Amino acid sequence: MRKISELQLTNLLFSMDEDGIAVVTLNRPAKRNALDSTTVEELVELFSTLPRAGARACVLRAEGPHFCAGLDLVEHWQADRSAADFMHLCLRWHEAFNKMEYGGVPIIAALKGAVVGGGLELASAAHIRVADQSTYFGLPEGQRGLFTGGGATIRVADLIGKARMIDMMLTGRLYRGQEAVDVGLAQYLVEDSEAKAMELARAAAQNPPLSNFAICSAISHMQNMSALDAAYAESVVAGVVNTQEAAKARLEAFAMGTAARIKPDQNQ
Repeated sequence: MRKISELQLTNLLFSMDEDGIAVVTLNRPAKRNALDSTTVEELVELFSTLPRAGARACVLRAEGPHFCAGLDLVEHWQADRSAADFMHLCLRWHEAFNKMEYGGVPIIAALKGAVVGGGLELASAAHIRVADQSTYFGLPEGQRGLFTGGGATIRVADLIGKARMIDMMLTGRLYRGQEAVDVGLAQYLVEDSEAKAMELARAAAQNPPLSNFAICSAISHMQNMSALDAAYAESVVAGVVNTQEAAKARLEAFAMGTAARIKPDQNQ
């Protein structure tokens, strides 16, 4: 597998600072950052490589006033794809978004403007979503004679429930502002989504990497299991993570600090 520095990116921008905070930028502002096949392949490559590149957290942002308008409909129309062609394209979307959700690096999406269709599918693959006042969420596939193909039936339905997702697709309903947060489309509503996303990324990056890996991969895996299997898997992961040296050091510091605050008569 190529190193992240060797990737030839056209529609994405990538940077990473000395603290391991990566920034991935959707860079097709003239197209409202619509996802064409090239962008999807770049997402697959980048998020396949990111966990081994030393990244401790990642901010996903976009150039221009919109986060992502979803499927590049112009490319789709011009390509005149067969059913098999589009099925294979959708599988690449799933590959990209699975690399994000299950890769083990915390991804915080800084949202603005349009987060619709495939753009919402992309955002839902991030672990934390931060919206600003301009952000609106939609699944307009029904009005376009389309159906979701990038995981909305899995991730968006999980976030907001089946009934709300069906409503969005059938009627074109949009969510924005506090209502979007209340139904689960974003966890934060702020004036500057990028500044908040960076703040959250830096906070997450302070955690031991193994803890973050478990939080950002194991939970999603366990959601796909039966309750009995998930309980077993959780116990195994907890056994590994909770006995790592970084955890032992932090627990020791916590225990020592707690003991120092307890008065002598409370120990009797």
